[in-house]
Amino acid sequence: MVKHVKNAGEAKAPKSEQTRTLILETALRLFQERGYDKTTMRAIAQEAGVSVGNAYYYFASKEHLVQGFYDRLAAEHAEAVGPVLDGDRDLAVRIRGVLLCWLDVAGQYHRFAAQFFKNAADPESPLSPFSPDSLPAREAAVAIQERCLSGSSTRTDPQLAEVLPRLMWLMQMGLVLFWVYDRTEGAERSRRLVERTAPIAARAIALSRFRVLRPLVRQIHDVLEEFLPGAAAR
Repeated sequence: MVKHVKNAGEAKAPKSEQTRTLILETALRLFQERGYDKTTMRAIAQEAGVSVGNAYYYFASKEHLVQGFYDRLAAEHAEAVGPVLDGDRDLAVRIRGVLLCWLDVAGQYHRFAAQFFKNAADPESPLSPFSPDSLPAREAAVAIQERCLSGSSTRTDPQLAEVLPRLMWLMQMGLVLFWVYDRTEGAERSRRLVERTAPIAARAIALSRFRVLRPLVRQIHDVLEEFLPGAAAR
């Protein structure tokens, strides 16, 4: 009988991923306990029980650790939103579900979200949601909006197929900013904001298919693309 022998890459992959996860989770805990600015890579490595060189092997800097957090948040959101995207085809219901799912997933990180935002608000920072470094998490979030729209019963103009999901993502970014500063119990005001704005957004998207409004949607998109942080780099 021939036994299957794992090659070195297969054998090391699980432990490698465990080490990467350990470093990331340790960093998030220290960011919460000590603050982002006061947490060093050396402290993260010490708490995680790995060498400083090993920590830098998985994450080249603290900023890359936060990018790892962004990627994790995007992946958790994509998983949590599955039932919403497989369910009701009403666009307002779908937008509401997608945004509430994000609030549910992000809730555990609310205490130190403002610390990240202080750095992410700098348009030159790699932590900016509009930076090249944030591209994977940004595209993952836009992909959720694409699924939200394409799976709905709302008719849209094919010429706006690429534009609308990105505008929906910008709406989500507005919610994120509101949520960062929301100090109500369970982010209740953020949830109320979703309840109020989801029907409005769904109606605006439905109306965008009419020829008279189509140019307006494109103009809004073009202005945002030109003047949002990171536009010059793009």
